[in-house]
Amino acid sequence: MLEEEYAPRRKPPPHLRKRPEPEAPFAFTLREATARDLPDIREIYNYYVVNSTVTFDEDQMSLRAWRARFAYLAKLGMPFIVAVSPSGGVLGYALVQPWKQKRAYRYTVENSIYLRPAATGKGLGRALLGELIDRSKKAGLKEMLAVIGDKGAEGSIALHEAFGFTEIGRMGRVGFKFERWLGTILLQKSLK
Repeated sequence: MLEEEYAPRRKPPPHLRKRPEPEAPFAFTLREATARDLPDIREIYNYYVVNSTVTFDEDQMSLRAWRARFAYLAKLGMPFIVAVSPSGGVLGYALVQPWKQKRAYRYTVENSIYLRPAATGKGLGRALLGELIDRSKKAGLKEMLAVIGDKGAEGSIALHEAFGFTEIGRMGRVGFKFERWLGTILLQKSLK
């Protein structure tokens, strides 16, 4: 072997190096959720069940349970939207559901917004919440609540406050997950 074969190869000067392809801009569209989206929605939600205290659920939700929830929300005419990438993959979802089962609460809903981890911090949550509020107003709903975990959810609280939600209460030590007690922060927005 020649000695030069063992020598480290030199890099060409910066002006002769191939430039990396620029990253494609983050793009998405919002649309009504369909039954075909439910496997992706389940995957997104179950990620947070297993890895975070964003939801206090400790058991992953089955596809059957998601189908039942989807049918129930559709029957009530509740907004349920997804954000999809240009290739059609579901990046996140947002929905509202009745705050309580009593008829007197029929105009009050609780929102839920979940994003794939790779889609966070790019304005997708803001787009979903804005669209969810608009669709909820059109559906004749009057009050929207957000129940947010009190640990590590500063971004979610700031997002809701940017849309005019105000804190109306806190409950401490009402949930127990990952061997620790958790509380909630309750925010509300009038949709008039």
